[in-house]
Amino acid sequence: MDMELLSLQYLLFIFLLSLFLYIYFNTSQLKPTNNNKGFKSYPLVGCLPEFLRHRYRFLDWTTEVLSECPNNTAVFLRPGKFHGIMTANPANVEYTLKTNFENYPKGDKFLIILQDFLGQGIFNSDGELWKVQRKTASYEFSTKSLRNFVMDNVRAELSTRLVPILKRASRTQAVMDLQDVLERFAFDNICKVAFNFDPGCLSGDATAGAGFMRAFEDATTHSSDNIIKTRMETRTEEKDEDLLSRFIRNGENSPGFLRDIIVSFILAGRDTTSSALSWFFWLLSHNPEVEQKILNELEMIRTRYGKKVGDTYGFDELRDMHYLQAAISESLRLYPPVPVDTKDCLKDDILPDDTFIGKGWFITYNAYAMGRMESIWGTNCHEYLPERWLENGIYRPENSFRFPVFHAGPRICLGKDMAYIQMKSIAASVLETFQIEVQNKDKCIEHLLSLTLRIKGGLHVKLKERSVEVMN
Repeated sequence: MDMELLSLQYLLFIFLLSLFLYIYFNTSQLKPTNNNKGFKSYPLVGCLPEFLRHRYRFLDWTTEVLSECPNNTAVFLRPGKFHGIMTANPANVEYTLKTNFENYPKGDKFLIILQDFLGQGIFNSDGELWKVQRKTASYEFSTKSLRNFVMDNVRAELSTRLVPILKRASRTQAVMDLQDVLERFAFDNICKVAFNFDPGCLSGDATAGAGFMRAFEDATTHSSDNIIKTRMETRTEEKDEDLLSRFIRNGENSPGFLRDIIVSFILAGRDTTSSALSWFFWLLSHNPEVEQKILNELEMIRTRYGKKVGDTYGFDELRDMHYLQAAISESLRLYPPVPVDTKDCLKDDILPDDTFIGKGWFITYNAYAMGRMESIWGTNCHEYLPERWLENGIYRPENSFRFPVFHAGPRICLGKDMAYIQMKSIAASVLETFQIEVQNKDKCIEHLLSLTLRIKGGLHVKLKERSVEVMN
């Protein structure tokens, strides 16, 4: 009987494998059911063959498809009834993220996938549970004391760890993975901000603390539970400014709630800023004129505030770095850390561009594609031009529904200002201290698509210290 069952399972496997191979290699012989521009859909299998064919270049493929659609929106049909919409249309983004917000939650399918990882934290919850967390977090993120706490931690991490490590690498002319170093920096920094704990990923050398960071990824819940339990037993003093202390002082939050929300902020804070800065430094290697303009701006600010090369910057100095913020924003436009985001549709609806979306369908807005749409950014949308963000030399923020890198609407990222503080601080300190030589920069770079957009294989660089005389 067991042999018969095994034989049936084997035959089923062979059948499914044969079907897969047939679909993959012979879809050119199948006639698509739709003749309009958009994702090609085939009988029974929907868009699956096209997805398989382009799975290694998903973002560029979807960008090409959406750019050819009249409204930059396309229907995505999958086998069965699991259909959806992908859009790069700002009007649709505003409608789903703001105007008809209640009809487009994250949805059970998404929440279940990440439940073991993120629990019911603010990034993985809907309805009243999300509203309670959002209200508490919104208050804490609006306080000046938290901003100052973030600034102090960034300055300390820069002066005592990141810059010294980069200096050692420059003196030995070692090739280092800058993306990996930035991830370690971001992890140290966000752990301090989240629960005033120092994992020491950049302590000593570039490999120190790696064990904790990897263990945290593998055992997030256990790691954070121990810290939260200890902190709640001793209670926290009023002077403690980290996020965990602030939420504990609230007095109404369970250990499970604290764990989920803190873990969510750690993961979001580490991966997004390190991804953004990695692409930023890569873009600068191909646009030396932009790098020089940033250096000119830093020199003017140092003169204005009486700063020396190597001094860390305060909030007022960072606020005056308009060109640097424009350069970072332009990098985010082309390489958003979270390139796509998906919502569920609760009821049948018609989007602003007259596209029908059915109950139970998903809708995905493609931020990566939106940064490459002529309809949004003009014919030079593929060029790296920080000037498009400036008006009379002053940084001009873009409408968040045209530039949904920090999400938009009621769920817009609370850490947006914190992220710019961190990114500008790092970029200013690194650029004025080092020349960055990207290795094999003429090689076609690939991105690694996971929850965040990372450079596949890392960003390998050599560093050379700038002379103080040249900078001054």
